[in-house]
Amino acid sequence: MDGALGAGSPDLRAVERQDVLAFVTDAAVESALRDGLSELLDQSLEVRRGGIRAAITALQRAPSPRVLVVDVSGEEQPLTALGKLSDVVEPYVVVLVIGELSDLDFYRAVTRGLGVAEYLARPVTRDTVARHFGPFALGEAPTVEGVLGGRLLTVTGVRGGVGATTVAVNLAWHFGLVAHRHTVLLDPNVQTGTAAFMLNIQPGSGLRIALEVPERIDALLAERAAQPVADRLHVLAAEEKLGPSPACAPGASAQLLDALRRRYNFIVADVPFAPVAVYRDLLDAAYQRILVMEPSLAAVRDTLRLSALPSGPSQTRRPVVVLNRLGRPGGLTRRQVEDALQLKVDIVIPELPRQLSTAATLGKPAVTRGGAFRTAITDLARQVAFTHLLDSGANQSTGDTAPARSRWHLFRWRR
Repeated sequence: MDGALGAGSPDLRAVERQDVLAFVTDAAVESALRDGLSELLDQSLEVRRGGIRAAITALQRAPSPRVLVVDVSGEEQPLTALGKLSDVVEPYVVVLVIGELSDLDFYRAVTRGLGVAEYLARPVTRDTVARHFGPFALGEAPTVEGVLGGRLLTVTGVRGGVGATTVAVNLAWHFGLVAHRHTVLLDPNVQTGTAAFMLNIQPGSGLRIALEVPERIDALLAERAAQPVADRLHVLAAEEKLGPSPACAPGASAQLLDALRRRYNFIVADVPFAPVAVYRDLLDAAYQRILVMEPSLAAVRDTLRLSALPSGPSQTRRPVVVLNRLGRPGGLTRRQVEDALQLKVDIVIPELPRQLSTAATLGKPAVTRGGAFRTAITDLARQVAFTHLLDSGANQSTGDTAPARSRWHLFRWRR
């Protein structure tokens, strides 16, 4: 491959080449790739088992695809394996890698040292694949997010009473107290919202003022208006008198979000679906929408309707779907729900009436009790708020060395 590094791009018309070809080690990675890229690529994605070793063997005898995804999980010397792969693929190929190591040194070694287009550490999800592999698979230049953090996640119940506020509260708690990220829980329902109530917090009047007089919004006001639950978890909510809804000035939502993004890594917003301007603004601005449903036919219908809403500019192809209260008496089974939706639900939370009602009464998140609920919230956090390897707190040593050869970029890929 050394002699080919300076050559021009090959004539892609000379042979029939695959568009996107992946070599993975297990069903979990295959499922994430198919779910993350299926809406982008239709039928042009082929996934084979065997990881990088199977890729090396196969591409010794076959033309290289335009985009190659390889899984280096389980390899004792993944950099050496990638060096061997570079000997058999053609220099124009876009190489995307999945692996087990999640430290910054390894990321730099594969992307800057070897010229790999992108690297994702396991566990990978539909969302991470769509965001970070999707642009390369489409032949587009990847978009770069301006800052790490500052992400708005909206949690919306497809119907009233399905548990969306419970999910939002516990997701924010996870980010703030478990993941140690500066997080604010935003409840834009200024009259009947219950997010602050579930955390035993008395809301103030700062949110109403921010929405009515946006020119007064700045990072300091946003921070002072939010009530602290812990050092890295605040709640921004209100409890206004019942009657006519407080007015929301045009552009207030955007200015509020701009101020919050400067202070917090994550903004978890409990957003009902209703014809309210601030709700629509938040749903459009979200980094990721989360829909919470229950196992009923009415919830299935409303999930389909909300999933069909146009995506905002920074969102993935569809919302993350949380199936709550699975196993409740008289409810649908998971298979019945997925057959009706024609898609797999992303997160499943079983029926836990005693644990959740006790948590709400005590003003303490149910996620602190552990069990199936905490597992579900942890999985949800991984799916909706993937922070790239550069944002990882891990500092593991690869215990590996680069292949002993004189070249710097083994793969030459096009952005």
